[in-house]
Amino acid sequence: MEYKAFLIKYAEIGIKGNNRYMFENALVKQMKFAFKGVGKFTVRKQSGRVFAEAQGEFDFDEAVAALKTVFGITGICPVLIDENKDIEHLGKICGDYMKEEHPDAKTFKVFAKRADKRIPLNSMELAAEMGGYVLDAVPGIKVDVHNPEVKLTVEVRDKVYIYSKVIPGPGGMPIGTNGKAMLCLSGGIDSPVAGWMIAKRGVRIDATYFHAPPYTSERAKQKVVDLAKKVARYAGPINLHIVNFTDIQLAIYEKCPHDELTIIMRRYMMKIAEHFAKQQDCLALITGESIGQVASQTIHNLAITNEVCELPVFRPCIGMDKQEIVDIAEEIDTYETSILPFEDCCTIFVAKHPVTKGDLSRIKKSERALDDVIDDLMKAAIESTEIMYVKPE
Repeated sequence: MEYKAFLIKYAEIGIKGNNRYMFENALVKQMKFAFKGVGKFTVRKQSGRVFAEAQGEFDFDEAVAALKTVFGITGICPVLIDENKDIEHLGKICGDYMKEEHPDAKTFKVFAKRADKRIPLNSMELAAEMGGYVLDAVPGIKVDVHNPEVKLTVEVRDKVYIYSKVIPGPGGMPIGTNGKAMLCLSGGIDSPVAGWMIAKRGVRIDATYFHAPPYTSERAKQKVVDLAKKVARYAGPINLHIVNFTDIQLAIYEKCPHDELTIIMRRYMMKIAEHFAKQQDCLALITGESIGQVASQTIHNLAITNEVCELPVFRPCIGMDKQEIVDIAEEIDTYETSILPFEDCCTIFVAKHPVTKGDLSRIKKSERALDDVIDDLMKAAIESTEIMYVKPE
């Protein structure tokens, strides 16, 4: 069957009361953005429903894939739309639809909604009438009102909408409805997942990446750009700040205890990321850290890292094990890029025996060895930062 339209289901948006229209408008905007390159669609709201109708040829699978990147959508229903509300005509459509879409179905139930009161039947009567046509059209099928194999929905509104399939969407909230945050994006598995998870709650994101040439290659940088493109499929365009962190890392390596290298390095990374976050009106930082995954991510060391931040730090992966994070990375298509063998600056300057239970007063004492150089190095790193506007791939 050739579909020309989709009915979009949402969940949380429906309980937003008087503000619901703002969330619906954001959802419509994101859907229009997602459809670019797929085809020409008209996206409209109507009485608690959102419809996307094709205005020409399009690839069905590409359209569904595009909608699966739109946060806020819980269900994607390929729908038949007809303007003829004659009961006999609708009955024939329902029978033909079930015969073509569900020829082997054993049981079904019709759900009818009559918003157009000019129809002579009420909703229950309409459901029973359509069910009779289906029974006549599909040999061997039976009605099961408790646990039907197929749920056929018929909605009579300005037009008639018929559907039975619900393709799961990503859920969440539409992008742009919950402020903006800065993602600390590396070339690893965790941080793209963290960015995706926070974006799923409606947060628009920018990103900061710390590059360390010549110790990290241009391929490592491109890997991060590619990851940003993949996250941008869901989160929308991202301003990616590429910070040259080499001189700061070398100074830390030269002047600070080697078992504290990672913690001190992370503290200066967070300071720089927060600088750009405030510059871009972000309200929080995002990292991919998970408790205990590596030495710098023990609860003791995370507390020391947090100490330099004024903005809240969101760590959506904090309680997840590695396989859970990998599963999401595979789902959002970042995993294969993340495991490419191009190391980032965090893995180049790693201590052989890093401290796992850092002491804040000791760390601050160690950082005083940087007092004569760090301000100039931070200023140079910030001023030389490259900003790339990354669109979805």
